[in-house]
Amino acid sequence: MWGRRTGALLRVRGLWPAGVLGRRPLSCSAASLAGNSSPQCWNCGGPGSHMRGDGFFCPQCRALQPPDPTRDYFSLLDCNRAFRVDTAKLQTRYQELQRLVHPDFFSQRSQTEKDFSEKHSTLVNDAYKTLLAPLSRGLYLVS
Repeated sequence: MWGRRTGALLRVRGLWPAGVLGRRPLSCSAASLAGNSSPQCWNCGGPGSHMRGDGFFCPQCRALQPPDPTRDYFSLLDCNRAFRVDTAKLQTRYQELQRLVHPDFFSQRSQTEKDFSEKHSTLVNDAYKTLLAPLSRGLYLVS
């Protein structure tokens, strides 16, 4: 039980970087070391929670989940991976996402969710700014 939550809390606090090979929390369980690849909700521990549904919230407890580091800007803003994008659709999706994850809407939630909200909001802002400008969009496509 403590293995999952401890790892999530250490990642949130920046004490254990996600994705760094060979670094594990001191109190991880044998199940987490066995390579369990399905993501789990940091709050309720539900298996594979934040990969279903909208991708931002656990469908069981509705807690905001950490941002997916492998998700690209095009999939985040629901656009085709191409140089030409519909800027009206891009703006609409940006506004929808900000209504979901903006830190102002998480002022009464736990500190963990506040932190995740800030990270999500920053990611959405960066994605929008990058895909809105043609030069930065082109550079992002070739990188």
